[in-house]
Amino acid sequence: MHDVALAPIAHTAGYLKLIPLFPAIGALINALLGSRMQRRWGEAPVHAVAVGAMLLSTAVAVYAVARLLGLEPEGRLLVDPGWRWIFVEGMDVRFALSLDPLSSVMVLVVTVISTLIHVYSIGYMHGDRSYWRYFCFLNLFVFMMLTLVLGDNFFVMFVGWEGVGLASYLLIGFWYTDLGKAKAGMKAFVTNRFGDAGFLMGLFALLWAMGGGWDAAGRWTADAGHLAGLSASFRDVAAAAPMLAQKTIFGVPLLAWACIFFFWGAAAKSAQIPLYVWLPDAMAGPTPVSALIHAATMVTAGVYMVARLGFLFARSPEAMTVVALTGVGTALLAATMGFFQHDIKKVLAYSTVSQLGFMFIGVGVGAYWAGIFHLTTHACFKACLFLGSGSVILGMHHEQDMRRMGGLARPMPLTRWTYLVACIAIAGFPVASGFFSKDEILLKAFTSGSLLVPGPLVWGVGFAAALGTAFYMFRSYYMTFSGTNRRGEPAPELYTTHAAGGHDAHDAHAGHDSHGGEIKESPRTMTWVLVALASLAVVTGPLLGFPHHAWLEHFLHPVTGEAQRLVEETAHGPGLEYVLMALSTGAAFAGWLVARALYKDAASPLPSRLLASPRLRAVHKLVYRKYYVDELYGATVIALGLLAARAADWFDRNVIDRLVNVSALATRIFSDLQGGIDARVVDGSVNLVADGVIAGGRGLRRAQTGRIQSYVYVLVAGAVALAIAFSIR
Repeated sequence: MHDVALAPIAHTAGYLKLIPLFPAIGALINALLGSRMQRRWGEAPVHAVAVGAMLLSTAVAVYAVARLLGLEPEGRLLVDPGWRWIFVEGMDVRFALSLDPLSSVMVLVVTVISTLIHVYSIGYMHGDRSYWRYFCFLNLFVFMMLTLVLGDNFFVMFVGWEGVGLASYLLIGFWYTDLGKAKAGMKAFVTNRFGDAGFLMGLFALLWAMGGGWDAAGRWTADAGHLAGLSASFRDVAAAAPMLAQKTIFGVPLLAWACIFFFWGAAAKSAQIPLYVWLPDAMAGPTPVSALIHAATMVTAGVYMVARLGFLFARSPEAMTVVALTGVGTALLAATMGFFQHDIKKVLAYSTVSQLGFMFIGVGVGAYWAGIFHLTTHACFKACLFLGSGSVILGMHHEQDMRRMGGLARPMPLTRWTYLVACIAIAGFPVASGFFSKDEILLKAFTSGSLLVPGPLVWGVGFAAALGTAFYMFRSYYMTFSGTNRRGEPAPELYTTHAAGGHDAHDAHAGHDSHGGEIKESPRTMTWVLVALASLAVVTGPLLGFPHHAWLEHFLHPVTGEAQRLVEETAHGPGLEYVLMALSTGAAFAGWLVARALYKDAASPLPSRLLASPRLRAVHKLVYRKYYVDELYGATVIALGLLAARAADWFDRNVIDRLVNVSALATRIFSDLQGGIDARVVDGSVNLVADGVIAGGRGLRRAQTGRIQSYVYVLVAGAVALAIAFSIR
């Protein structure tokens, strides 16, 4: 198996380690020296280190991808062998990095988008007391994300997988003195740790199966060689996939177990139902962090992992069905949750959850390249939307409620136009990038023959979610930029109760926490980034995935082609694609027209219209409260967790502590007893002997008078006594 991992097509590229290394060095420099540099020389050296590290990383990534493109399609694999890391039971795992077509797409997305976000952060975070700490965490996050996507095996991927969870916790809770923001960071951390258990269970299932299997009688039998030579690289597991597909555990295919476990981890990392609840609260972090985590990097890690393991998922219809149904359910549920939100970042958060659902539809139906295609286009337009919202928040002096916005088109023209372009892209209008990627996913869903449910059913739910996407995105656009500005006007809460964890996390920091002042366009370091992302939101679609001439599909074929070959498609005529394309376009226009009619010229009239009818009021309240999912979690998971914590506390105080106290009391009694024996028996015996010696000495001392007469008397007495003794004898 080790020979498979080091196949001849791999080309050694020791410079791959530089791609994640530069951000790691940037993070280390700012961690050690950032505070001192900021106090002595200001913010410039801090962001110079962080942005410089990202520029170097991006340059090496572009060079590596160029080298990869220069190779023959079937030989596009660069490997940095790294160093020997884990050697146990004959399993030889190296801390190795590799670059193939799939990881190269991710590397470019992560480095380019992250670099733009670093530049944007210079203007957005200006004046923050912990400016150096922010850029340190930002570099750390990118380092971990690059480790994840470049990892040559499961173990290296898991290092990055855990690392982005830690870094996201630090970034989401960046303003940790605010309890709400600190709780949001902890919520993300705990939810992701729960998902990581699924990743590990899937990995253990694979390693276990590659060392043996269940026979027909239900007995475990070890294969010859066990784990000898296994490097745990993805190529190792891909080579063993046909063998693994024959194994079952408790009558269920082994791959179904492993893939569902892996998807469990992916669902937490990529915010799929029911583990999506951490992502909306993660808006508590700075807006550039929201763009970084929720657009191009962390939340797409689960999609990347499923695409990377397509050679396993494609062999398990059960797992594919779970992935596709979870994706389509998430896409629709999250889309409706965004209908009536007022916090502009919360709208975008639920939009992210919904779009991630579309990506999982793609990889779930076996269209792995389409899922990665949507991941790429989404990175561009969602980063533009998040950073555009950050520009709005900064211009409005950290007001996030869209009911207090409006009329920003004139004072913030660049922000307005770039936000509009991104809305057009995500809604799926023709020519823009989202049109191509989302349409490809829906087509593959309609024609899928590998699921345990009808493909048209998946398409229908996805189509409804796409319609909702167009509505809530243009609702956010019109409420923010059209009409007149409503700053300072009251925006009463419709319902007095608040969802658990549903606080509005105002994106404020030192020096930028006032709601007063003039509304004006953001600095150039921010607006230029918005223009660049808006441009990418337009061109990435037609360049990478134009129908019937999809360059990205051919580029990814060496990695995903074999898995896609195993996926069945139902026969369809040439006109079906154009019919579905027309329907998708109609959905985009319908959502836009409804949003325009309701929100273009005035503050939202929709709530008042809904509240006029008791039935519609109930529906509105249900959706507005996000189906009470947070309350459900609070009444079940959180309540049970707190109950378990209280039970553990009671057990600790009343059982463990008492056992410790009893043990301490017994020890003290034993010590007192031992001390008494030592003092009265041992020490008494020693003292008795000493006292006897002293008494004897005193007696002898009396006999030593120094008088000759006394000594003579004693001698005479002794002689007389001896004479008497001998005479008696």
